[in-house]
Amino acid sequence: MNETSLEKNLSQDVEEDSKNYDCAKDTLLHIKRVSTLITMAVTELLERSNNHDHSKLREPEKSYFDKYTPMLKDSQYGSEEYNNFLKKLKPALDHHYSKNSHHPEHYENGVDGMNLFDIIEMLLDWVAASERHSKADIFKSIDYNKERFKMSEQLVNIFKNTINFMRERFII
Repeated sequence: MNETSLEKNLSQDVEEDSKNYDCAKDTLLHIKRVSTLITMAVTELLERSNNHDHSKLREPEKSYFDKYTPMLKDSQYGSEEYNNFLKKLKPALDHHYSKNSHHPEHYENGVDGMNLFDIIEMLLDWVAASERHSKADIFKSIDYNKERFKMSEQLVNIFKNTINFMRERFII
C-alpha cells in the first residue's frame, strides 16, 4: 500500500469515527468542570469580601485611619492635598499594603504581580472608595491610576467596561 492510500484509509477511519461520536458526554463533563471552577472562584471572592481591609481595624493602622479618613473624604483623589494626607498616613499604609494583596503596592512589580482575584478586589475597592469621597469619579480615578500604576490601556478598558456593566446590571 502506498502512502497516498494509507492517508486515504486513515482519513476514512477518522470520518467514520466522527459519525458515531456524540459530544453530549464530553460537553456535560466540561460544563460540570467549568461550574466547579466558577464555584471555587466565587468562594475565593466571598472569602475576600469577608476579610477585606480588616487590618484597618487594628493597630498600627486604626489610629491613623481614624484621624485621616474624614480629611481624605473631602479631598480630590490624586490632588496635592490628597497626596499630602497619604504621606502622613505612610506608616499605616505601608503596613496595610503588606497585609492586603489587592493593592499594587503589595507587590514588588505592582499590578504585574497581581492575580485576577487581586484585580477584581482592587477594582471594587476603588468603586467603593470613590463612593466615600464627595468629589470622586470612578472613571477619573481609573485614568489617574492608569498612570500611577502603569496599567495597560487594555486593562483600563476592561475596568471601564466592568463599571458600565455594573451600572447597567446592578444599578450602582
